[in-house]
Amino acid sequence: MFEEKLNALSQMTAEHMAMPFPPGFRGLDIEDQDMVMLDADAYAYAAGVLKSPLTEQHRAGLGRLVAVFDKVLPAIDDEYATRYYTHVRDVAVLAAEVESLREK
Repeated sequence: MFEEKLNALSQMTAEHMAMPFPPGFRGLDIEDQDMVMLDADAYAYAAGVLKSPLTEQHRAGLGRLVAVFDKVLPAIDDEYATRYYTHVRDVAVLAAEVESLREK
């Protein structure tokens, strides 16, 4: 199960990198979140999980990041951006799942 999730995370991360960043979202804050940084942080955590186990501090940061998406996603009023950031959230959630499985 761990390997399948790890492979899925790798695939989703590659898909994410192939998606164009939503027009008009550079420099935009939604719910006090910089949308570029939200995207970059999610990718960075996922890339970290793909390489090695996260530190306890980074696991906590990933958990907080996943929670931020629950606040931000409903406030996005652009169809493509909603799809894009939903995918980014799914990448972060899967990264957290992989990390959780790694701990066992």
